[in-house]
Amino acid sequence: MPVLTREEAQSRARLLDVHHYTVDLDLTRGDELFGSTTTIRFTARHAGATFLELKPATLHHATLDGHPLDPATLQDNRLPLTLTPGEHELRVETDMRYSHTGEGMHRFTDPADGLAYVYTQMFMDDVQRVFAAFDQPDLKARYDATVTAPPEWTVLGNTVATRVGPAAEGRWQLATSQPLSTYFVAFAAGPWHSVRTEHAGIPFALHCRRSLAPHLDADADEILDITRRCFDRFHEIFDEPYPFDSYDQAFVPEFNAGAMENPGLVTFRDEYVFRSAVTATERQTRGVVIAHEMAHMWFGDLVTLQWWDDIWLNESFAEFMGYHVLAGATAFTGCWTEFGTDRKPWGYDADQRPSTHPVAPAPGDVLDTASALQNFDGISYAKGASALRQLVAWLGEKDFLAGINDHFTRHRFGNATLADFVDSLARHTDRDIHAWADIWLRTSGVDTLTAVTGEAEGYWHLTVDQAGNRPHRIAVGAYDRDPADPARLVLRDRFELDVPQGDTVKVLPGHHPDLVLLNDGDLTYTKIRLDPASWTTTLTALSAVPDPLSRAVLWNTARDMVRDGELAPTAFLEAARTHLPQETDSAIAEGVLPFARTHIADRYLHPADRPQALATLTDLCHDLLDRTRTRSGDSAHGLRLTAVRTLVDSATTPGTLRAWLDAGTVPDGPALDPDLRWRILARLAVLGATTPADIDAELARDPSATGQEGAARCRAALPDPAAKETAWRTLYDGDQLSNYLFTATARGFWQPEHHDLCRPYRDRWFTDAPALATRRGPALAAAAAGPGFPHPYVDQDTLTLGETCLRDANPTPALRRHLADQLADLRRALTVRSAHTTAGA
Repeated sequence: MPVLTREEAQSRARLLDVHHYTVDLDLTRGDELFGSTTTIRFTARHAGATFLELKPATLHHATLDGHPLDPATLQDNRLPLTLTPGEHELRVETDMRYSHTGEGMHRFTDPADGLAYVYTQMFMDDVQRVFAAFDQPDLKARYDATVTAPPEWTVLGNTVATRVGPAAEGRWQLATSQPLSTYFVAFAAGPWHSVRTEHAGIPFALHCRRSLAPHLDADADEILDITRRCFDRFHEIFDEPYPFDSYDQAFVPEFNAGAMENPGLVTFRDEYVFRSAVTATERQTRGVVIAHEMAHMWFGDLVTLQWWDDIWLNESFAEFMGYHVLAGATAFTGCWTEFGTDRKPWGYDADQRPSTHPVAPAPGDVLDTASALQNFDGISYAKGASALRQLVAWLGEKDFLAGINDHFTRHRFGNATLADFVDSLARHTDRDIHAWADIWLRTSGVDTLTAVTGEAEGYWHLTVDQAGNRPHRIAVGAYDRDPADPARLVLRDRFELDVPQGDTVKVLPGHHPDLVLLNDGDLTYTKIRLDPASWTTTLTALSAVPDPLSRAVLWNTARDMVRDGELAPTAFLEAARTHLPQETDSAIAEGVLPFARTHIADRYLHPADRPQALATLTDLCHDLLDRTRTRSGDSAHGLRLTAVRTLVDSATTPGTLRAWLDAGTVPDGPALDPDLRWRILARLAVLGATTPADIDAELARDPSATGQEGAARCRAALPDPAAKETAWRTLYDGDQLSNYLFTATARGFWQPEHHDLCRPYRDRWFTDAPALATRRGPALAAAAAGPGFPHPYVDQDTLTLGETCLRDANPTPALRRHLADQLADLRRALTVRSAHTTAGA
C-alpha cells in the first residue's frame, strides 16, 4: 500500500475544495465484511488528475458525475480521477473488511457473553479501510452519515445519532457534522451499556461493552465529574465555546492507543474501565487522558494541523493542557508528579536515541505518512508538553492563553501550521517568541544543567554549567537538614534563575545548603546534575525532601545518571531500598520500581547480579508493605498495590505466590482480584510452577477478554519447548491473533529465566518479525518490536543480528523505527554493563 507524500497532498489541496461527504455503512453483512457507500461533493479549481483512497474487499461501483469508472483502475488502494474545472459528485460502493488490529473498522466479540462490537480508528491514513475519501488533514468537509446495524445495537458517531424507521431495521441517522478532517470521522456500534447525562446544554454519555457495565457504573460518577470540571475549566480559559453538538466517551476493546480525540466521540481503551484494584495514580492517569482528549476538541479538532509535520501542535498542546487543567480543576492537584516520573522519562529516552527529531520537524523531514507515524513518540508528547510548560513559565499564563485564543479565532474549523501558532502568540507578547520556537521546537536533544557551588564566610554562591543552548527559566530550591530532626529536610529558599546566566554568579546569604536542587518544581525539560555535597545529601535523605515533585526531579536525576553510566545500577537499587519504604506518593513508587525491576535488574546488570537485585527489590517491597500495614487512604493503598505487583514480578521461588493464590489475598491485603491472580499465575508459569491445566482452570474462573489475554501470556511463559514453539507459531506463522492477544502472548514469551530455551527464537525473530510487519501492518509491527522484541539478550550477537536486519531485510518503516530504537537501548545497556560490571570482577 503506497503512502501519501507531502507533495501529493499539497498538489491535491491546490486542486480540490471538498465540500461534503455522505457515508452509508451496512454492519449487518456478517463477521468479515461490511457495506460502505460514499458520495463526495467537491470542486476542482482547474483541470487536473488526482486520486481517491480506498482499500476495499470489493469495489462494486464507482461513478463520477454519473459516469461509471472502471473498478479495474483501482491500484494500490488509489482510484485515479481525471477532472474538469467545476463542481463534481463522486459515488463509490464497496464491501470493506473488518480488522482485528485496531485499525480501520475493528470488530471484537466479547468472550464473556458472545456479544460483538465494532468501532473505527481512522488515524493516520486508515479511513480508506472504512469509506472512500480524499484522505489528508487539510481537506476538511462536512459529513452526513447513516448506519444500518443489528436492531439491538446502538450506533454512535461524531454527532447526535437518531434511530430512524422501524426498530427492526436498525437504521440510524447522524446529524450533519461541522467541517472535519477525514481522520476524525468516527463510528462505534454494538449493544453498548450507556450512562447518559447533560451538562451546559450538551448531551454527555459514557459507553462500554455490557460485560463491563458494573465496573463503569461504579466509576461513572468520578468520570463524569472529571469530565464536567474539565469542560467548565476549558470554557473559563478558552473564548471559543465547545464546537460540537455532543460529547460521548466510549471505552472500546482492543484499542491500540490510550484514546483518540474524535470530535464528539472520544474513544478510549477500555482498560480505563477498571475491573480490578488500581492506585490513585492510575485513576489520576485516566483523568489526565480525559482532560487530554477534551483539549483536542479545540486544539486538533477545531483547529487542525495542515500536514503531519505539525502533529506536535495537536499532541504537545493536549498533553500539557491535560495535566494543567486536571491539576487546576479536580482533586488530582499533584498530577505533575506523575508527569515527571512517567511521561518525561519517555521523552528523555526518545530524545537520546539516534531516531530523535525536533518537537516540530522541518516540513521537508516528514515526506509522507509513514515517516509521520514514527513521530508519535515521547518527543511529540512529553517533550513537547514540557516545552510548552517552560513557555508558560517564561511567557506568563495570561499572554500564553491570549495567544491561544487568538489562534482559535483566526483558524476555527480550518488548518494551521507552526508558523501560524507562533504568529498568534507573538501578537500578545513583546518577547521574541520566534527565536524561542526556533531553539526549543526546531532542535533535538536534551540539555544538561549542572550546579557549581561554593561557599565563603557569610554567603554561598551558585553558577549553572550548561551542556546545550536552550534558554531555561528554572526554580532553584535550597534545602537544609532540620536541626530538630536531621532526618528531615526543610526548604530554606526557592528562587528563579534564567539560564544561561552569562558571567553572572548568584550570591546568597548564609552557609551552603545541604541540598541545592536545580529545576525544583520541574518547570523545564533538561537533565540535572547536582553538586557533590547535594548528591551526598540526596543519597542519604532523598525521602526527606518535602515536596513529591522535588523528589521526582531527584529520582529522574538518578535515573539519568544510571543510563549515562555515571551511577552504578546497584547504587540506584540501594537508594530505592533506602528511600522508597518511606515514600508517601504512589506516583513515585510507580515510576521508580518498574525502572528498577525491568531496566536495572533485567538489562543493566550482569545476569549473575540479577538474583541479588531481585532479592533487594523483594526486601524493599516487604518493607513497604510492613510500613503501610496500618496506614489508610488512597496513597497507602497505592503503595501497597505497587509493592505487591513488584513482589510478584520479582519472585524467584513459588512458595509465597502459591500461598497467596490459595488464600485469595495478600496478608493484610490487598485481596486478589482477577488482575493480581493472572499476574501471579504468569510468574508461576515463568518459574515452572504451574501447568496448562491450572491456566485453563483460571480461565474458566475468568472467561473475560482480559482473562483470555492472561491465559495467552501464561501459556507462552511456560518453560517448556512445546509451549514455546506453539506460542511462536501462533505469533508469527498465522494471522489470527488480535492486536491484544498478540501482545499478551509476546509478553509471556521472553523471560530472562528462559535464556537458553529461547535463544533459537532470538535468531528467528530477525526473519519472522519483518515478514509479520509486511503482512499485518504498523500496529502489529509495533507490538512485535515492543513487547515482542527479545529483550533478555543483552549481548553483541543480538546487536549484530539487529544491525544486519536493518541493513538487509528491508523492514517496513514502522518496524525499522522500532527496531532501531530497540538497538539504541541495547547499545546503552551494553555500555552501562561495561562501565559497572560487578560479576566476576
